Amino acid sequence: MTEASASDGRVLFDIDRDTRIATVTLNNPAQRNSYDQAMRDDLARYLDIVVDDDDITVVLLRGAEGVFSTGANMNNAYGWYGDGNGDTPMSEKRRPSQRRRLTVDRKTFGFYHEFLGFPKVTVGEISGFALGGGFEMALMTDISVIARDTRIGMPATRFLGPALGSLHMFFHRLGPVLARQLLLTGDIVTAESVEHRGVFTETCEAAHVTARARYWAEKAAKMPADGVVIAKEAFRLVEQSQAYQGEEVASYLFHAFGTNLQFASGEFNFVKTRAQHGTKDAFRLRDEHFHVPEPDLT
Repeated sequence: MTEASASDGRVLFDIDRDTRIATVTLNNPAQRNSYDQAMRDDLARYLDIVVDDDDITVVLLRGAEGVFSTGANMNNAYGWYGDGNGDTPMSEKRRPSQRRRLTVDRKTFGFYHEFLGFPKVTVGEISGFALGGGFEMALMTDISVIARDTRIGMPATRFLGPALGSLHMFFHRLGPVLARQLLLTGDIVTAESVEHRGVFTETCEAAHVTARARYWAEKAAKMPADGVVIAKEAFRLVEQSQAYQGEEVASYLFHAFGTNLQFASGEFNFVKTRAQHGTKDAFRLRDEHFHVPEPDLT
């Protein structure tokens, strides 16, 4: 069965009942498969279908045209909070209240929390870019296959601060050294540069990612379905007690704080810069601001 998103086709869904595998594809290649609330809602809806279908054991998450995802669409940064009375975007002159930020972020991060504890096997087919929320979803998958040249990281820390996303997950999956490096600098690195750290299940050439991800999905789908679901709940229990205690609240709480930063003179304010120069130039100016040349050690 193949089904497009009920809204606009930016999330695709396919079920192969012979192999017991569902495939979910982020299909917004014009924007490097970044996603907005409507896309995230479609993704959540398809994942719920998988949960409720006893004949599906594995969900394979991928991005269209060789790009996994660059995360949340920053063209609407801060506009996602609305005005508290509907869908009217916040004006540039009015800052969302903390209660508004927490209400919206609690709902938003509920998606990531549920994906982190998803009761069936998740396999990530990761290539091109895995940034921001895309990077988080890649790390949350049970089995991850990534192209060596994939660019990964959390660049939004450069304008929301390093306390961004699921810190429990970053420290558990990346380790404290790499987590601090990526969050405290906003650096984007290649998957090849962290291959030796064992962050992903398999790191391979870009041309092999699709086949290798499908291979791992088919292997996992051979497992007894009841055993998989029991195991996933057991894994969740162990991780909640050992690594993720408090994650459900901390993730949205820190994000809400991060969207309410005060910027000192000389610091980069993405929202202000975007209002003055537009989104494209705001990203260019961000990169220029944060560029520090490597020292010449010769």
